[in-house]
Amino acid sequence: MNRPILIAGPTASGKSGLALAIAHEIDGVIINADSAQVYGELEIITARPSGRDMDRVPHRLYGHVSGKDAYSTGAWLDDVTLVLNELSQLGKRAIIVGGTGLYFQALLEGLSSVPEIEAGVRAHWRHEAGRIGADGLYEILSTKDPLMAARLNPNDTQRMVRALEVIESTGRSLKVWQDETGPSLLRFEDCDGFVLSFERSALYERINERFGVMVQEGGLDEVRALYKLGYEPQLPIMRALGVPELGQFLREELSLEQATLLACQQSRRYAKRQMTWLRRNMIAWNPVCAQEMERNMPDIISKICDKG
Repeated sequence: MNRPILIAGPTASGKSGLALAIAHEIDGVIINADSAQVYGELEIITARPSGRDMDRVPHRLYGHVSGKDAYSTGAWLDDVTLVLNELSQLGKRAIIVGGTGLYFQALLEGLSSVPEIEAGVRAHWRHEAGRIGADGLYEILSTKDPLMAARLNPNDTQRMVRALEVIESTGRSLKVWQDETGPSLLRFEDCDGFVLSFERSALYERINERFGVMVQEGGLDEVRALYKLGYEPQLPIMRALGVPELGQFLREELSLEQATLLACQQSRRYAKRQMTWLRRNMIAWNPVCAQEMERNMPDIISKICDKG
């Protein structure tokens, strides 16, 4: 297989632009590693690559999942395995780009083989999350699975639901399953990894500006259409950045200005968490200053071509 190229970075840092530029240079195929951009119902609000960009360069795993399904890291790993095998046969070079650290971690370090969760168990804990909220979930998790309770943020509803599903379905802590990690799909030494950094205040300004444009250019209509589908509120798509806040506007709980300010605030907090995670987990990756990316592009392409 040609050496895959991995591009990670916080939201709004220019990852897609870098991937597109590299793909043009090496005739590569861009593969999505962003957990929000997999959903077909959300294009604008998740900043998915435009139709024009997708026509110019092949893109995979964008918008290929229905929001009614709770797409998981394991499902992404299965999908990306098929794509990588296909590109290997075609002699094409993969460019895997996104901001979901768990996807890259599973790709390079493997994923535990948690058995399939029963539909009834999954539905029960989603319902409970809506009924008792994060505090109630955390209290139950602390009793049923103290190992995971000690690892999780008490406000992380999605991961607490996952931990409760697993302990009920399997009788074992999700931590135990995670410690029994399977083989990795790729080895980092066989890849070219780039991680984008951005001066924080400038990134925050970029996030604010981008979200305002999204709302004006169809993002609000997109969220309105999503809510009309009647999806369960605990599904991942319903918690994508900007969706809950614009939902509050549509329910007349907030003004559009208040919803936009709150969505931008949540996006900035998410970017901060991403930057912290990237610094801790991607020390060996090639750092790229996003604000100087154009000037550094020849060096980036040279590194890729020298090893390719």
